[in-house]
Amino acid sequence: MTFRLHTLDSLQAARAVVYRSMPATPQYRWPLLCERLGTDAWLKHENHTPTGAFKVRGGLVYFDGLRRSAIVQRGVISATRGNHGQSVGFAARALGVPATIVVPFGNSREKNAAMRALGVELVEHGDDFQAAREHAARLADERGLHMVPSFHEDLVRGVASYWLEFFEAVTALDVVYVPIGLGSGASAAIAARDALGLRTEVVGVVSSGARAYALSLAQGRAVEAPVTTVIADGMACRVPEPQALQIMRAGLARLVEVDEAQVAEAMRAIFVDTHNVAEGAGAAALAAALLERDRLTGLKVGLTLSGANVDHDVYAQVLLRSPLAIPVR
Repeated sequence: MTFRLHTLDSLQAARAVVYRSMPATPQYRWPLLCERLGTDAWLKHENHTPTGAFKVRGGLVYFDGLRRSAIVQRGVISATRGNHGQSVGFAARALGVPATIVVPFGNSREKNAAMRALGVELVEHGDDFQAAREHAARLADERGLHMVPSFHEDLVRGVASYWLEFFEAVTALDVVYVPIGLGSGASAAIAARDALGLRTEVVGVVSSGARAYALSLAQGRAVEAPVTTVIADGMACRVPEPQALQIMRAGLARLVEVDEAQVAEAMRAIFVDTHNVAEGAGAAALAAALLERDRLTGLKVGLTLSGANVDHDVYAQVLLRSPLAIPVR
């Protein structure tokens, strides 16, 4: 299936849906962050959404498309490592639709708690996101539930609302960095950039402990790869999404891989420079920019703090530079 490129009108219509439930998020030019990168840098604060991450925007637009459909009356189900599940729970609760979310064993305790607080039924299954995703599909068939995908045109349209905000608020960005989990964030950045007719480079960021997209983009085909990342659970993709791969192959300037230590350092840097909390995936954009610091001199750089949903004990270990006492499953 070919992913349909979106017009500016379609992205603006999605943005109007998002704004019925939340305001635009801010973007700031933090002096210490600019000093750290040695250039003009802007940070987009998607940690300031109602769920603490960018994904809620996609859920709002996806569920708006289902609003008049009888297909959701029996309930919906999806799989997640946390932020997508909160997005589904937030949007489903607004429509009064029952939601079930499947997470892998060992998932973030605080993300699980946040989903339960939104009224979802939480099911634990499997050792990684892909296993949870496959189990959710089976439960959808067994229970007659609507399966909310983790990648869909409407999810991308909703997420693109924050990129429209960013590109319109900070003109002439030379390059933006965006973390890649399953791909809605990077796809949305490309869609917004192209709809606005900009020349901004979009640089994708993957974890060196989740190399499915790095291998797939290098080989020109979908390649499954094992996941070992602990700190960047929002980027823990084992099986790439073909539609996202198609978009990224056409629209990314390049890909940067970041390891656990680099992500942890970026989490600390965001706290020191801005006094904001970033989860691992939420700090990945800065981690990549720091790796490419020498090539950014004189450029206007856009970074996304895509989420802040990190367990407090994990965050404390990161700030104290302690070894992460978290089992890898």
